[in-house]
Amino acid sequence: MLPALLGAVRRGASVPALQPGFLTALISTTSESLTAAATAAPASAKPALAKPPLYKEFQIYRWNPDSGEKPKYVSYQVDINNCGPMMLDVLLKIKDEQDQTLSLRRSCREGICGSCAMNIDGSNTLACLCKVNRDPGHVGKVAPLPHMFVVKDLVVDMANFYAQYKSIKPYLQKNEPSKGTEYYQSKESRAKLDGLYECILCACCSTSCPSYWWNSDKYLGPAVLLAAYRWIIDSRDDATADRMAQVDDAYKLYRCKQIMNCATVCPKGLNPGKAIAKIKQSLAKGQPV
Repeated sequence: MLPALLGAVRRGASVPALQPGFLTALISTTSESLTAAATAAPASAKPALAKPPLYKEFQIYRWNPDSGEKPKYVSYQVDINNCGPMMLDVLLKIKDEQDQTLSLRRSCREGICGSCAMNIDGSNTLACLCKVNRDPGHVGKVAPLPHMFVVKDLVVDMANFYAQYKSIKPYLQKNEPSKGTEYYQSKESRAKLDGLYECILCACCSTSCPSYWWNSDKYLGPAVLLAAYRWIIDSRDDATADRMAQVDDAYKLYRCKQIMNCATVCPKGLNPGKAIAKIKQSLAKGQPV
């Protein structure tokens, strides 16, 4: 009825006189009809049922330097049906609901920053990218990155790792100052950087390398050497010869034995071992390859 009256008004047609209160009653009736239609649920609809609790044991490495106690693994029971799908979700749930003293690093939650690198079930990985093993009979085990000095719990000292990264001068070096224009690079030259620049410096690869375990004070390690090759192969850089000479050392480079743990654990799917081999080939030929 109401749409017909409005249409007549728009066309300029005459509208019959309405009884007082007619429009009010019509609008009220229409509103009640719409409300009833919106709130009515299908007869077949059933309320969603919550998943039953599914508890799983996780053993977390704990050590507080201020307590004077020895390092130990502490067991926690977590309802994985009431938790996110990743190991970082489990750790945060433990910290929020069971033990606020648990220390760990995390930031982006998307595998970009590398902050939550740790050893989970015997393999170095990022907690934010590691899915929870949903087998309740499996005991999850979480430890800090291996062969690193532990600051507290799952937090390790990255100072040596970052100092090694700084030593390779990971930035573009030019012989002449910039003229305010971009440095040209062909598509072919740019493509050579694929598989190198994506490294997020999480140290999963370096801390899985036995050579780095025993010689971390001298051997640069997979992550840093991958970054070094990224700048050696960059066609815009003018310090290629210096970069190659800087890594040409019995310990800095040649401690790599091509065990390839680095490529196995890299959360970004990179191959540091291949980059190290390319550096060795470059030094043998006297030019980047």
